[in-house]
Amino acid sequence: MGASIPTLLAEEFDLAIGARYGPIPIAHPIGKASGQLSLQPEQVRADAEAGLGFVVLKTVIAEDRTGHATMGAWKVRAPRMIVEPIAGRRVERRGWTVTWAGRGWEGSLAAYLQFLDQALRIGAAAGMPVIPSCKYHLASEEGEPYRAAEYRHTTAELRRVWTSALGPEPLVVEQDFSPTLAGADPARSKERVLDWLRRSPALIKADGEPLVLGVKLMNALFEDEFQLSLMRAAVESGAADFLVVFNRLFDPERTFGSVRGVAYGGPDLSDRNLSVLRAAALDPTLPALPLSATGDITSGRVMAEYALAGAVSGQAHTFFQLPARAYTLKGVSRTRAALHELYFHPREGLVAAMLHVRSRWGASGRTFSFLELPAIGRRWLAEIEARR
Repeated sequence: MGASIPTLLAEEFDLAIGARYGPIPIAHPIGKASGQLSLQPEQVRADAEAGLGFVVLKTVIAEDRTGHATMGAWKVRAPRMIVEPIAGRRVERRGWTVTWAGRGWEGSLAAYLQFLDQALRIGAAAGMPVIPSCKYHLASEEGEPYRAAEYRHTTAELRRVWTSALGPEPLVVEQDFSPTLAGADPARSKERVLDWLRRSPALIKADGEPLVLGVKLMNALFEDEFQLSLMRAAVESGAADFLVVFNRLFDPERTFGSVRGVAYGGPDLSDRNLSVLRAAALDPTLPALPLSATGDITSGRVMAEYALAGAVSGQAHTFFQLPARAYTLKGVSRTRAALHELYFHPREGLVAAMLHVRSRWGASGRTFSFLELPAIGRRWLAEIEARR
């Protein structure tokens, strides 16, 4: 493969591409989001060989020590996926979306733990962070207790495997809030969704053991402004160490096979996300947490836009499964081809975007860092706001 992406960018372009997954340093900002592309050791190994920044594993469903999972309905075996072009409605741009009927990890927690152990060791050998994702119980009705036993047991088991593979480092977990996205009745109540975010993260940390928690926020079935309320509620939990923002859109009328109501992505997803994040960057009442962006990262330019809106890393998924003709680089793995496109496309790549920002903001003549983009973005947004 030759020089790594960070080395090549430093030597050829004087760009420092180091980033952060939440508070954790990573070699470069682009990783893989949780999903169908991170549920087998072979997938993780291929990503490590391609030089991916980090990998978030498929989402496991929390269980208690008897194996009972209150959220067991989210264990759905539906591997069939369709990747197809999609035209934006909010924005005049075409992109890609992937559709499937599956949900979380279909097997048991015990099977997931075996996979996690393998994946962590593969990642550690390559210097690539590997992160488990978990969906914990969320109360569907007012007065329903949260299943604390499932929180305790699942978190303890994840920590046991993490420590066995990596030593005494704090466990890192992404908490998946995909019920926020679904069209079921609980997700149609703003107060119910906000209660999930205020109460659930703290239960994961209830044992007091060291744990770095990333709260993965979805696009709820409400107006754009409500997304700011989701961010605020997650901060109010007192347990979130960083936020993953924002995954997928939901169309209750869209169909996939016999399923009515499915999630989708594409240009409208990044357009909405960026609009919300720019508003968040200008909101002095919203306490800042590190942000990992997700949603329609199908070019380095979009990654740069997320960084200018506050993100310190990005998680792609759909872009790693496009038809081979969509990538310039041939004869290599999809992950490697996608990374090449995301960084080195002459117009849409992250290198081109960072060089443009460097020249625009007077940073020429010195090493320019990816992690400078959020501060530059805040200044740029403040200038725009002041001219209004």
